[in-house]
Amino acid sequence: MPFVNIRLVEGRSQDQKNEISTRIVDAISEVLQLPKDDIWVVFEDVSAGDWYVGSTTVAALREKAQK
Repeated sequence: MPFVNIRLVEGRSQDQKNEISTRIVDAISEVLQLPKDDIWVVFEDVSAGDWYVGSTTVAALREKAQK
């Protein structure tokens, strides 16, 4: 049973997550010839203040980009 764990900076809509999950499940099902119900997808939302790129938070990077 494939298990796919996707971590995203929080703020993505449920519709976006549904679309990502659908596409991933379709691809895995097709390639591995598995029933779609055997594939698990889990999303983990991480706050922008807890996600770092190097030593800078995504929140700080977003703030800098808006200036």
